[in-house]
Amino acid sequence: MRDSLALHLALFRRQRAQIARVVDGQTASFRAYEARFRRRTSGYRSVTTLPAVYQQVLAADVVYVGDYHTLPLAQETYLALVERARASGRRVIMALECVEGRHQSTVDAWRAGRVTERSLLAKLGHASGSRALLAFARKQKLEVVGIDRRAQGERSLELRDAYAAERIARAARAPDRPLVMVLVGQYHVAPCHLPAQVERALGAETRKGLVVYQNAEGVWWRLAREGRVGAAEAVELADGTLCLMNASPVVCQQSFLDYLEAEAGDEAPLLDRGATERFREMSALIGRLAGVPVGRALDTVDVATAADGDVLERIQRRGRFTQAELTQLRRHILSRESSYIPRARVAYLASLSLNHAAEEAAHFVRHCAVGDAMEAPRGASEAFYARCLEEALGFFGSKLVNPRRTCLGVAEWAQRFGESRGVERQIAAFVLAHKATEAEAPEEAVKLLPLRKDRLFHGVSHALGYLLGDRLYQAFDSGEVAKAEVQTLFRDPFVDPRAAYFTWAERLGV
Repeated sequence: MRDSLALHLALFRRQRAQIARVVDGQTASFRAYEARFRRRTSGYRSVTTLPAVYQQVLAADVVYVGDYHTLPLAQETYLALVERARASGRRVIMALECVEGRHQSTVDAWRAGRVTERSLLAKLGHASGSRALLAFARKQKLEVVGIDRRAQGERSLELRDAYAAERIARAARAPDRPLVMVLVGQYHVAPCHLPAQVERALGAETRKGLVVYQNAEGVWWRLAREGRVGAAEAVELADGTLCLMNASPVVCQQSFLDYLEAEAGDEAPLLDRGATERFREMSALIGRLAGVPVGRALDTVDVATAADGDVLERIQRRGRFTQAELTQLRRHILSRESSYIPRARVAYLASLSLNHAAEEAAHFVRHCAVGDAMEAPRGASEAFYARCLEEALGFFGSKLVNPRRTCLGVAEWAQRFGESRGVERQIAAFVLAHKATEAEAPEEAVKLLPLRKDRLFHGVSHALGYLLGDRLYQAFDSGEVAKAEVQTLFRDPFVDPRAAYFTWAERLGV
């Protein structure tokens, strides 16, 4: 297995476990439902082309398109298929899972201009995903049918499929034989799930169905092992269903994790295709405030994301690293933490979060200001405080872009100490101990540093740096710290990082 594929697969497994920890417990019926989908999408029969997919769409009566709700590209791809369907000359109906059937009258009133978009979205309770779909439908004067309903318990998936099937069948059996374009969660479109329910609902009437998955994991990993990911736009599976290949499973997972971060206070996630452009914009913004020219350096920086399968190779090509350093970088990538690697001039965005990108842009600006001093060799305790200061500047820079960003305060760290276990509890303990002693007995605080274990070293310096950076932004925003002082701090090579940390901590009253 190629190193890049092995890294991508390891990241996928790590993120899958992370998602499993935050998703509510799954029922036995859900696990069986998921297993049926995975069995049907474990491989493919042949590679096909997008024009061939479009031809099959035009020949169908009901097209079931699999959705990954938090991935904008999934909805964009659906709309591209709807656009192709309109070329058939038939009436096209958009059947959407993001609209509950009970809100059908509100959707119809909005399409007729009797209800405002704001009122509609408040009713639906959805954000930008449904907004783009509904805006397209209104612009193109297409009928929208809501196909979802609320259901709980062991039979929730079966009940939702049955409800959706009745509404899809009702639309499909119209005398003018419209082309019904369904957008629903990926698991639902397996032929034995929603399509089978629609066939039952149609009864004696026949309508030709077509299933179009997007980025099914089993298919993607097989193509990856064969080295054909970039070359295959679409594939046909053994049962005649199709699968479009436009994003890796890691990117799909990342979109969900980015969504969770946005729910926790981040701004809207960046689009992968716009990550480099936005990174440049934020670097220029932070550079102007810090008094650091970044124009020429921006031409040489490489912005990589989790979607790039060759991240480690790109970093290695752009800087000299020992095998031990590469192992450390690989571990860092798998931890789903963004980073700026000065030696390679690479900004790695583990997430498309605006906060992550802004923080790494601040680190890039800092590198432009001090050059190699950013990676100067230091003793263990000096390296700890240097990292605290670098983390502080990174967090400060991200707050310039997104003032709403928050970090754990001392009270939250105390709560985490009481509730967590293992490494997280140890990090909380070190953070609390350091904060308790740094104001009155700095020398005692230095004795509390976790210098021998990497995870504790990085976790504690990260937390202390965020606390300092958050307070630095508050002081700058209120006028307590002048712009000139911030500019001096960005240009400080931190010859004595321990003294610099305690000076600023005392000054800011962190």
